[in-house]
Amino acid sequence: MNNLAAVIACALVVLVVSALALRGGHFASGATGSRPGAIGIRADLEDWALADRRQGGGLIWCLLGGTIYTAYTFTAVPGAVVTSGGIAFYALPYTVMICTIAFVLLPRLASVARAHGHVTVADFVRHRYGSPLLGLAVSLTGICATMPYIALQLLGIRAVLSVLGVRSDGLLGDAALTAVFAVLAVSTYRYGLRAPTLVAVMKAVLVVGATLSIALLVLSELGSPAALFSRADAALAERDGVSALVPGPDLAPAYASLALGSALALFAFPHVLQAAFSARTSGVLRRSAIGLLGWTTMLALFALFGIAALASGVEPPPGRSELAIPLLVVDLAPPWAAGLLLGAIIVAALVPASVMSIGAATLFARNIYLEFVNPTAMPPQVTRMARLTSLIVKAGALVFALGLRDQAAINLHLLGAVWVLQILPTIVLGLLHRTPHRLSLLTGWLLGMATGTVLVNAGGFTSLVRLDLGPVDVQIYAGVAGLAVNLAAVALSSPLLDRLGVPRGLAGLLKSSRSGEKSGALS
Repeated sequence: MNNLAAVIACALVVLVVSALALRGGHFASGATGSRPGAIGIRADLEDWALADRRQGGGLIWCLLGGTIYTAYTFTAVPGAVVTSGGIAFYALPYTVMICTIAFVLLPRLASVARAHGHVTVADFVRHRYGSPLLGLAVSLTGICATMPYIALQLLGIRAVLSVLGVRSDGLLGDAALTAVFAVLAVSTYRYGLRAPTLVAVMKAVLVVGATLSIALLVLSELGSPAALFSRADAALAERDGVSALVPGPDLAPAYASLALGSALALFAFPHVLQAAFSARTSGVLRRSAIGLLGWTTMLALFALFGIAALASGVEPPPGRSELAIPLLVVDLAPPWAAGLLLGAIIVAALVPASVMSIGAATLFARNIYLEFVNPTAMPPQVTRMARLTSLIVKAGALVFALGLRDQAAINLHLLGAVWVLQILPTIVLGLLHRTPHRLSLLTGWLLGMATGTVLVNAGGFTSLVRLDLGPVDVQIYAGVAGLAVNLAAVALSSPLLDRLGVPRGLAGLLKSSRSGEKSGALS
């Protein structure tokens, strides 16, 4: 392949999107209906972190989908198909569950947040349970889970660079990653959530175009789907000694728990809730949740591209399965087209990385700095702290990605997903009229964190662990095991604390939030 043509085409895509991110703040502010005088560097945290909660259906669909369906998702899922076979297709029921959970959960959470001025999910927890300590637990867990997730987006970019002939561990590769993250840093510092919202629109266009283009290339160059499945099945049987395109019945618990646990964990990550809280109304979120099926369809096609990579004999280096799709693109497309398609993968990493940094920074500024460090801080001080923290988060993720092996970032992300799942009970149960005790939730969180961490570590940093409980010997997702311990602790300790007369938390929050939403709808 002519690397120069591909590099130039890829660079043009990234440069155009970067220019929009850096100079598109005026357009983004107008598109979201920002109040007069809000253009420029944001002085109001709600405006900077949530785009003033005025984003409509199209923007929310692009932002929420662009945040959930990361560049690493589009490369890791087909890569897992190449290395592991059919078990990797758990990502499809997982993403279908996402649409259902988003439809039910996100509008209710956003409604409460809008009615009470909550900027982060930790604000909701702090207010609902009247517990700064529980809010701190949610904040620290979210930040710790988000940091390796940001670094993971770099793996998608590094995969593209390495296929283009740029050594990911060389000076040029490090400089390219630093330049990309510098664009993120400047744009989000200045425009907040509006910058990744604008890039998310471009991402949606590019990902749709890339999906259709790769599908046409696969069908025209490699043959019919039936032939692809047959050749892929033969390739797996030759390589591994068994056909693994269809998981065996013994893998059903692993498949189901991976799909369920991954879907649930997603809605405890601060960046997903940050995007949801920026929606104009709950109706916007419900329509966007249904529309997420479009992103799921594109991910399903990318998973099938993993079948095509197997059938065509693509062999990524050991431990670098995320290279499967970039290598397939290079094999099938002319250089200029390959560059455009690989540029789309890089752009796909920019949106989640930006929103993740804003989510982590807002958690720190609002729920750690303001709550525990400087309770008398004025709103402009808190906003400045959030903007500064967003820079530090990106710099930390960059140093983390450049200084550690790729596998270390993957391992820590797996652990982070297990951790963040343990704050989900605190969030979801807070929507009930009668909430559990704050102390029972803290106990459940601690036990769930400890259980998940021990299981992941004992399994050699793999998300699937074997549970041998006498007659029951199954593989399940470590996060689900931790969640089961978490919920059991909450269920058992709450009645005990009831008898001791410990108050459960604040009452009447949901009722007043619904009243606030109705009055807002009438105005």
